[in-house]
Amino acid sequence: MLVRIWGTAEGEGVYTELRQTATELAGFLWREHTVYRERGGGFVIRGEHVERWISLAPTGGRNEALVRVGRILEGGTTAPARSEQIVSLDAGTGELAAVCRRLLADAAAEPGRPVRAQAGRSGRSGRDPGRGREGGRGRTARWARRTSFTSWVVIVCAVGVVALFAYVSTTR
Repeated sequence: MLVRIWGTAEGEGVYTELRQTATELAGFLWREHTVYRERGGGFVIRGEHVERWISLAPTGGRNEALVRVGRILEGGTTAPARSEQIVSLDAGTGELAAVCRRLLADAAAEPGRPVRAQAGRSGRSGRDPGRGREGGRGRTARWARRTSFTSWVVIVCAVGVVALFAYVSTTR
């Protein structure tokens, strides 16, 4: 009879080591952080207060991890990684933290992608990709903009149906 104890399968040692490394690294880098396991088996360290995330994922190599760094967007979703590097897990927490800080600095120094103006709207500037809806435009502007030709056709048809019903009911 074969008995398998949870967490002792071959390869689980890498994930256990990654989890421990991620937890130590998170405490070393940020006081406020969240560490969780992602679908691919790696671990993510989220620093909501600095709007950054760090991912430690296993690689095919022995005692190596892929460190990726990215931003946390306004709604809490994560942007794609901006920097990545393969590091040895044999290095101390201080060395890993130095690599992560360098990657975070590189990611912060990279300019964002340029926002292109949409065709036919040359008078407007593109939105900043990291910002939410701009404050000056409320419901009134959006409502006026959406009263289009199609809306008027629907209104005219509805009035026509009501008028036809009134005409038919009075002629009987």
